[in-house]
Amino acid sequence: MRITLLILGSLFSTCAFAGIYKCIDINGKTNYQSKPCDPEHKTEQLNVKTGGPSNNELDKEKQKQELEKKEQEENLEKEQMLKKQAQLKQDAMSESAKNQFLVKNNPEKFSAFSIPPYDLDQLPNLVKDYQTRLPDIERLRRQAAEKALASGQCTRVESSELDAKSIKKNLVFSISCSSGKILYFTEQELAQ
Repeated sequence: MRITLLILGSLFSTCAFAGIYKCIDINGKTNYQSKPCDPEHKTEQLNVKTGGPSNNELDKEKQKQELEKKEQEENLEKEQMLKKQAQLKQDAMSESAKNQFLVKNNPEKFSAFSIPPYDLDQLPNLVKDYQTRLPDIERLRRQAAEKALASGQCTRVESSELDAKSIKKNLVFSISCSSGKILYFTEQELAQ
């Protein structure tokens, strides 16, 4: 009796762990077998208990779906970043155009190269650290130049640049005047 139970138990365990494969050929004919299908056939491993796809197949499908979802999310993030970058560039160009208009229409107060436009793709190293604020920098350069002229200490602006004393929360601008005097303005001072 024990021997019979042992033999039946071993046969059952062999069947339970043996793989069942569903093979579908190019004509759509389905064949079930205990060994993996030929490479030219579509193969699906079946779960012996449920008769459905094995957990491995379900896991592979789930992983594939998760990978596709992750790729979609990454593509969406890239697209949003590109849109944000394009908007930043457009806003910076708009502020630069205002600067150039001011310089061109006031040659007695501004040298021709007093507020040269910053190109987002070729920024000086100092400005690169603050490139997400480029439209603000362009606007504040103009305001700093105008404030220097209004102070009476500067009769003509030779340059208006972001200064190395800047920090992320408080940008500093240096204004070089034709008299040789250099004036400094912080972002907070320009906001007043």
